[in-house]
Amino acid sequence: MLVKRFEEATPYEVPNHWGVASLRLQGFEEGGPANQWVGMSQFLPGGGAGPDATPFEKVYVILEGEMTLTCAGEETVLRKYDSCTIAPDEERVIENRSNHVCTMLVVIPYPPEALS
Repeated sequence: MLVKRFEEATPYEVPNHWGVASLRLQGFEEGGPANQWVGMSQFLPGGGAGPDATPFEKVYVILEGEMTLTCAGEETVLRKYDSCTIAPDEERVIENRSNHVCTMLVVIPYPPEALS
């Protein structure tokens, strides 16, 4: 078992994101998860990401606030405790259009080169 306290979470930068602060909660460490890593992102009002896609799936879980997600021309608003899966190579845009901070949990598989 690996317990990691919130105070131990490390910040990370994400390309093509703005108005966001991200922390790695689990992953890329000895004794951590073998298949995926978990991050937490806090998006300021007006913050967001994209458009872009990755070759692996992602799971988003909204912990606080709301996030507008656009995929394949379809727009939806995710609110507290809503979640979604973004398929591999699926282009998406996320935007915090509210006046509140949006806190989002992100679960992403390791890139293949990290598993070698």
